[in-house]
Amino acid sequence: MSAPDEKQQMQQLEARIAAYKKATGQTKRHQEEHYSQANIAWRMVTEMVAGLGIGFGIGYGLDMVLGTAPFLMVIFALLGIAAGINVMLRTAKEVQAKAELTATQASQHGNGADAPDTNTSVARDANEGNRDGS
Repeated sequence: MSAPDEKQQMQQLEARIAAYKKATGQTKRHQEEHYSQANIAWRMVTEMVAGLGIGFGIGYGLDMVLGTAPFLMVIFALLGIAAGINVMLRTAKEVQAKAELTATQASQHGNGADAPDTNTSVARDANEGNRDGS
């Protein structure tokens, strides 16, 4: 093959790939999705640690001022954990709402049959451990 033929084949291949992406609605790469999931996980971890740290700090400060040793520190640390869990649950609901919106939009554009149902695959993966008795 000569160089012009290779260039022409590459242009044709790129055009076919672009047409496929446009037809299937794929606009972002798999790696970008992976990083967004990691960002969400780190966000949840940070929210949990921040809630615990703030509760611990407030309790420790009040214990030092009021002289009630570990009592308020333990109470506020538990309240901080509860607040962190509450914020994590809100984040999870937000992510789930975005996923449902994306799935709804994909099905409206005719791509619903090609897109995997993430809720079903997650439930199936979670239940695979139950089949073998573990």
